[in-house]
Amino acid sequence: MSNLFYKPEGAWIGDLIPFYKDGTFRLFYLHDWRENKKIHGEGTSWFELRTSDFVHYEEKGEMLKHGSVSEQDMNCYTGSIIEAEGEYHLYYTGLNPHPEFVEDGVPLQCIMHAVSTDMESWRKIPEDTFYSDGIQYERHDWRDPFVFWNEEAGEYWMLLAARNKEGPSRRRGSIGLCASKDLKKWEIRKPFWDPKMYVTHECPDLFRIGEWWYLVYSTFSDRFVTHYRMSKSLSGPWTAPRNDAFDARAFYAAKTWSDGNKRYAFGWDPSKENEDDYADWEWAGNLVVHEVVQEPDGSLTVRIPETVSHYFAKKQAAVWGSRLGDWKESEGRISTGANETFSCISAGSMPEVCKISTRLSFSEGTRSCGIMLRASEDLDEAYYIRLEPIHNRLVIDMWPRRVKGEAQWHIDGDRPHAVELEVPIELQAGTAYDITIVVENSVCVVYLADQVAMTTRLYNLKTGNWGCFVQEGQAQFEQASISIPN
Repeated sequence: MSNLFYKPEGAWIGDLIPFYKDGTFRLFYLHDWRENKKIHGEGTSWFELRTSDFVHYEEKGEMLKHGSVSEQDMNCYTGSIIEAEGEYHLYYTGLNPHPEFVEDGVPLQCIMHAVSTDMESWRKIPEDTFYSDGIQYERHDWRDPFVFWNEEAGEYWMLLAARNKEGPSRRRGSIGLCASKDLKKWEIRKPFWDPKMYVTHECPDLFRIGEWWYLVYSTFSDRFVTHYRMSKSLSGPWTAPRNDAFDARAFYAAKTWSDGNKRYAFGWDPSKENEDDYADWEWAGNLVVHEVVQEPDGSLTVRIPETVSHYFAKKQAAVWGSRLGDWKESEGRISTGANETFSCISAGSMPEVCKISTRLSFSEGTRSCGIMLRASEDLDEAYYIRLEPIHNRLVIDMWPRRVKGEAQWHIDGDRPHAVELEVPIELQAGTAYDITIVVENSVCVVYLADQVAMTTRLYNLKTGNWGCFVQEGQAQFEQASISIPN
């Protein structure tokens, strides 16, 4: 079925473990029953999803079944798959919160192994299970194994989300390293990367494009986000580009894979409690896929997958309607000057599933401009996809902003935009920027200038119009359109 931002029936998508085979992306994922655990019981399994276009998905169901309450892998958490030695090898994290698997009040984590000849059925190998040594690494953070063949060293390497035994408690996070000759016995070595910046580095991933290596990981220390670092050697140094993230708060635990031509990042857009824009983010959500592109300087940018863009085949130009301020229309273009004020204009009704596109540019000194989503008829409520040249960033906002007080919801003037929903991008006056926004029900993904992406949720405003806005400045919008699937 067509489901751009996939979630399983009655459940949610957690961390993705991608693999590409025979023209199809095999997307293994942590299947979260969440509110339905009372029906299905404890435990997390790997399920599988298949797609060749990121538009149509085939759910294959449970592929790596979790263990019982008396087994270490009652929860089968994140890992990786490698084809080697004539088989497919699946490495995963085993965690059981019950007392017999707890040490010092915290559940132990370990690395576990399963094999398959066809990727259809998997045989666990319990004797290959191993834990941290408890000497240089803690035993409670030892997870998310990523295995690859290190040609230079002539051995298999495993990267892990680990924590050092020594150091400030919130800065012990490291990417642990193990090595093996046979994919069964692993030697624990010093950290692959030890920056002393985070609590831990979740879901490590590594790949190479040309002369550059890329190290991908996710953190929750200062903010929830998927980062990357780059180096021309596996021994480092691992340097950070100006924008070191694929997205913002609502795209987490991303791992990447290539079809041999293009590379994609697979993450999840978390849901929010009670489907409320102002509530807390939850673990797991809907699948979101970005195409990852290497720039001439080696840095990475993200853009909308081509197949997703082409899915929206029915295109309609903007139908300009109600407005604030003075707007000037010409063929394929609309502009306004709002040097001391705010101007906005409705562009027509916005379906639940759609792609909005425009090319916008602004004059020197403009404070902000962008696209409105689900705006009310009186233009008093809307979501705002806002470019802020003064801050060189893209943000997502909502008007009016509200928080829940002791008695009722009230307007919150303390937040300049949605918390953690911002990405940096150099914004220059007189430059045209292409913006593409894909919305499917509550999931919204924004792509700007084929450089950055930002994912969010749209819960509280269910329907409305889309449109354009400018605040304290001048801007023009060209080829503004909305598209829906055939």
